[in-house]
Amino acid sequence: MSNEQIKVNCISIDEDGKGIIRIKGQEIHVPNLIPGETAMVEVLRKKNFITAKVLRIVEKSKDRVVPKCSYFHECGACQLQHLSNKGQAKFKQNSVEKLMSTYGKVSEILSMEDPYFYRNKVHSTVAYDQKKKIISGIYEEHTHRVIPIDQCIIQGKPADDIISSIRELMKSFKMKPYNENTEEGFLRHILVKTGFVSKEVMVVLVVASQVFPGKNNFVKALLKEHPQITTIVMNINNRKTSVVLGITEKVLFGKGYIEDTLCGCVFQISPKSFYQINPIQTEILYGTAIEMARLNGNEVVLDAYCGIGTISLIVSSKVKHVIGVELNKDAVSDATRNAKRNKVTNTIFYNDDAGNFMIDLAAKKQNIDTVFMDPPRSGSDEKFLSSLVKLGPKKVIYISCNPTTQERDLSYLTKHGYKVTEIQPVDMFPQTFHVECVVLLSRVDT
Repeated sequence: MSNEQIKVNCISIDEDGKGIIRIKGQEIHVPNLIPGETAMVEVLRKKNFITAKVLRIVEKSKDRVVPKCSYFHECGACQLQHLSNKGQAKFKQNSVEKLMSTYGKVSEILSMEDPYFYRNKVHSTVAYDQKKKIISGIYEEHTHRVIPIDQCIIQGKPADDIISSIRELMKSFKMKPYNENTEEGFLRHILVKTGFVSKEVMVVLVVASQVFPGKNNFVKALLKEHPQITTIVMNINNRKTSVVLGITEKVLFGKGYIEDTLCGCVFQISPKSFYQINPIQTEILYGTAIEMARLNGNEVVLDAYCGIGTISLIVSSKVKHVIGVELNKDAVSDATRNAKRNKVTNTIFYNDDAGNFMIDLAAKKQNIDTVFMDPPRSGSDEKFLSSLVKLGPKKVIYISCNPTTQERDLSYLTKHGYKVTEIQPVDMFPQTFHVECVVLLSRVDT
């Protein structure tokens, strides 16, 4: 292993927001570096593996700003805080254009006016530091070392105070953080979800055992500190796993869920519910997707990967009928409840694999005018896409949080009877390299 300091020029930037330098013909990807900059970096060589970190910026880019967060250089969760808002927009616009320009013009990214404190879901891992002090925060990139964080500038503000109070209460209740190596201790994670409109607050205590000594007094003490909390849930996760939530839950206070309003609809959000984490930009994202569909009120719409029914219920007032399909059984139950809560009667939800479901619809010659699809980061598989082609809707609205897998899927669909007619990036995750993208595909009738 050897270290050396060297002056370098940043020649480009990768899709993760890391600057690219070249040393002796080899490309190295370095955090906190912007194209056009000159910097002193420390190069670490270990066998054939080479990494580098910035020591000092010699010549700065006009897009460089001082990160607002004191954890920026250590944390790794906000990869773009050293870029101005304009610089971030340019980076994300270029990322999407690089992938999608072969399909047509990419519209200008829809950025966030105030790109801080936007997350309505906060997850914090609990641990001991080296001095046996209880800390909470996030894992350092590529490790399981917890970086203690008192305030995060992209998280909703109430969550930091609640998590801080829980750390203090742990001391007086002699509650130990869980140690994943020794499998000892009690509290693993703290999850806080906040309703952007309702202001309701859910606290989820992820614990390693069903036995919670002094739980009533703990709950009472936490509510005394934070009376705005509307529900507290204990989630039991006694598995040796990196998955945060376990299967079993017990409501300690309140209803066990919160509600929030999105695009005029009220949604019930439970500990395991998937719900977009940036409510301001979600309204823009879904509004853009529905506008793209140019609905006339007579359509039958399929919402694949419907989750708790957000898109289904938001679009329901603009169409004749909505069919939602989702593999997660709990999410389908949530979606059905949400439909009743909003008095929506023209929407029905099915618990099924979306690909199999579409094949059945095609076999029954069910007419579907428009499909909305919002798959996970991994995108859709060929089975799903081929089923979509068999079903043959006139329009497909593809919403994605990963334009790389989205582009792969567009490649398949454009070879099988569809053309891309609109591409709209949306910045759902300011300060990070992530970007959402909505694409409209229209069927090419032969």
